[in-house]
Amino acid sequence: MNNKVNFTYWVESDNMFLGYLNDYPDHWTQGNDFEDLKGHLLDLYQVFSAETIIGIKKVGELVIS
Repeated sequence: MNNKVNFTYWVESDNMFLGYLNDYPDHWTQGNDFEDLKGHLLDLYQVFSAETIIGIKKVGELVIS
């Protein structure tokens, strides 16, 4: 089973790749290239999803019927 997590990224003028997990938009990370950035994002995901961390903002979805 493949789990997918959306993230947002961009390249800065110094060619560093910056990004964040869309569920945790306040917590940016960076990498030397796209693959490096994805590795750092995976690390963040594993930490944030494995434990409850006080002060970490999350994005939720509310279904209105």
